[in-house]
Amino acid sequence: MTTIGVLALQGDFREHINAIEDLGLSTVPVRRARELHGLDGLIIPGGESTTIDKLSRIFEIAEPIKEAIAGGLPVYGSCAGLIMLADRVVDPAYDLQGNPQQTFGGIDMSVRRNAFGRQVDSFEEDIEFKGLDKPLKAVFIRAPWVESVGENVEILASVQVPSLDATRIVAVRSRNLLATSFHPEVSGERRVHELFIKIIRGEA
Repeated sequence: MTTIGVLALQGDFREHINAIEDLGLSTVPVRRARELHGLDGLIIPGGESTTIDKLSRIFEIAEPIKEAIAGGLPVYGSCAGLIMLADRVVDPAYDLQGNPQQTFGGIDMSVRRNAFGRQVDSFEEDIEFKGLDKPLKAVFIRAPWVESVGENVEILASVQVPSLDATRIVAVRSRNLLATSFHPEVSGERRVHELFIKIIRGEA
């Protein structure tokens, strides 16, 4: 039985749990390091990347997650989860001591937080996603985008940004790590989660 953990410190982890259970798999809310044991994969939900960073260190799970990623655990991150999987944040938040926010890392990419704007700038768009035969409905809520990737990172989806007259990357894969700027968990879209399950099982 494939068991997928969902980091449940903050954010829309319940929606990811529902998505995975809709697909017939078992899920485990993860808040402590011991709950990482025995998982086949882990999802980092949307929310506030700064809060997820802070709470993951308070709950002493940040380093175990980094170790699990380095050890090959498949991980999928949406929105804030994409930021947490990035090796670099080009516009990090700083705490009162002047320390920049931290990430779990794992994907050789640079990301920008809240790149598409504030909550009122949230939008939905049908986008082409590599490997899918039909466009998927992507929901962007205070979403980041990927500004650059390393040579071993596969770009899965991009969107046009009219204000820049340019495209920006919104979905990537690096081996068994998957990340999207958007929230498939809130739109009823299940194909991204299906892809993650295939990655876990070595089928994609």
